[in-house]
Amino acid sequence: MTGDPLFADGVDWGDIGIMGVKVLVAFAALLVATMFMIWFERKLISDMQHRIGPNVAGPWGLLQAFADGVKFFFKEDLRPANADPLVFRLAPYISAVTAFVAFAIVPIGGVFTNPASSPPGTRSGTVTLFGKETILQVADPPVGILLLLAMSSVAVYGVMLAGWSSGSKYPLIGSVRASAQAISYEAALGMAVVAAVIVTGSLSTQHIVADQAGGIGNWLILTTGIVPFFVFLIAATAELNRPPFDLVEAEQELVGGFHTEYSSIRFALFFLAEFMNVITMSAIMVTLFFGGPAGPVFFGLTWLWPTVWFLVKVLAFLFVFVWFRATLPRLRYDQLMSLGWKVLIPLMLFWLMFLGLRQLVADQEGWNLVQQLVVTLVISAAAFALGWALLAAALRAAKRRVDDVDEGLEVGGG
Repeated sequence: MTGDPLFADGVDWGDIGIMGVKVLVAFAALLVATMFMIWFERKLISDMQHRIGPNVAGPWGLLQAFADGVKFFFKEDLRPANADPLVFRLAPYISAVTAFVAFAIVPIGGVFTNPASSPPGTRSGTVTLFGKETILQVADPPVGILLLLAMSSVAVYGVMLAGWSSGSKYPLIGSVRASAQAISYEAALGMAVVAAVIVTGSLSTQHIVADQAGGIGNWLILTTGIVPFFVFLIAATAELNRPPFDLVEAEQELVGGFHTEYSSIRFALFFLAEFMNVITMSAIMVTLFFGGPAGPVFFGLTWLWPTVWFLVKVLAFLFVFVWFRATLPRLRYDQLMSLGWKVLIPLMLFWLMFLGLRQLVADQEGWNLVQQLVVTLVISAAAFALGWALLAAALRAAKRRVDDVDEGLEVGGG
C-alpha cells in the first residue's frame, strides 16, 4: 500500500473506506472471473472437440459453474480416519488465498506514461475515486515482484500439505510430484521475472507498467528479447499444474492426485484456486510483458479503455491455456524434469547474463551502438560456449555413472 497516492497525505476513514471497497471489488471480480473461466474452458474445449458443452444451466450454460458451486456446498464433507485434522482443513485455504494475494499487485487500469517523458514529480496510472487520487490495484508495494514470487512459492504448500495430510498413498505421491515440479520450474519462472526487473530497474508493478508506456516497442516482451516471456509462459503452466504438466493430479495414475480424499466445499476450494491461479498468472504476464492496461484510446472515455485492453489481453492468455489443455499430451515425468533443469534454467541463466551485460554496456559513455552490440555479443557467445561445455561434461559424467550402476546390477544379477 505504500505506493498508493491515497496514503500520501496520511490515513483517514475515507482512505480506509476506499481501500476496503477496492479489496471487496477485486475479490468479487476475481470470483466472477473464475466462474466465467470455468464456463469458458468447458465451452471452448467442447468446440475444439466438436461437442456442445454446458448448455442447460442458464443461457448458453453460463450458470453451470454456479450450479456446481451450490452442489459442492451441500455435499457431505468427508475426512479420512488417518488424516491430520488441522492440516487437512487448512490446505485448501492456502491455495485459494495465495492466488488472490498475488492478484492484488496487478494494475488493471489507469492511463500510464513513461517516466522518462513525464514532468518531474508527476505520476501516471492514477484515477480519482470519491474525490481522492488512487490506483486501480489493491496494493503497490515497492517489492511487489518479490511478493509475487513469495506467493508462487507458498501456493505449492497447499498442494503438498493436502497430499501429506490425507493419510493416503495416491495423494502423497501427487504432493511429492508437486514439490519436485515446483522446485524445477520456480527457478525458471523467477529468472524470467528477474529479466523484467533488470530492464526496468524496479520491483514495483506500477513502475514496470509505466516503463512500457509509449507504444508496443516499449513492451518488455520485445525489450527483454522474447525469450523470458516464453520461459515464463512454460514455467507458469507447470506451476499451475496445467496440461501438459498436470502430473500432480494425473487421474490415469493417481486417481485424482493430491485432492483424491477431498469432497464438498474443500474440494471446491482447490477447484476454485486452480482456475483463479490461471487468471492471476495471465494478469501477471500481461503486466510484465505486454504493457499492462496499455492500448489505444478511442472517442473519449480515457478512464475506461485501459481496463478494456487489460481484460482483452488477459482473455487472450486464458484462451492459450485452454488451447494447451485441448491440444498437448501430458509429458512423462522424466521429460518434465529434463525440460526444467536441462533447458529452461540454463537458457535463462545465459539470457540473464546477456541482459545484464547489455545494460552494463549501454551505460558506458562514448560507446556507439555498434560497439555496444559487438562487445555484448562476443562476451555472451564466449560465456555461452563455456557454459554449454561444462553442462555437456556434467551430463556425460552423470550418464557414465548411470551406465556403471546398470552394468554392476547386470553382473550381480548374472
